[in-house]
Amino acid sequence: MEEIINNFKTIITKKYICFDGRAGRGEFWRFALVSFVVSTVLSFIPKIGPILQLIWILALLLPTLGVTARRLHDRGKSGWLQLLALIPVIGGLIVLILCIPEGDAEENKYGAAE
Repeated sequence: MEEIINNFKTIITKKYICFDGRAGRGEFWRFALVSFVVSTVLSFIPKIGPILQLIWILALLLPTLGVTARRLHDRGKSGWLQLLALIPVIGGLIVLILCIPEGDAEENKYGAAE
């Protein structure tokens, strides 16, 4: 649990708008887990929950884009593939599927393997 929280803190404080380099599966999915859980919990707070959830989502917009770009880089793909998420209904699912497989074991044009 401590590793998950430390990963989230690192992304929020040290990699807030970092689009360079690579992010392994663990880094990406731990960040996604914390983001999802907090967003879900906020949605259950009566009256102000939706407002807090919107603030949470907006606060995490840049870190989410950054960690997703780095995750795609780990796979040897361009971070611009995130634009597929703009396709209604299936776009976000496509981006998530691209983030699932293991990253490149060797160095690629985005940096050394972690």
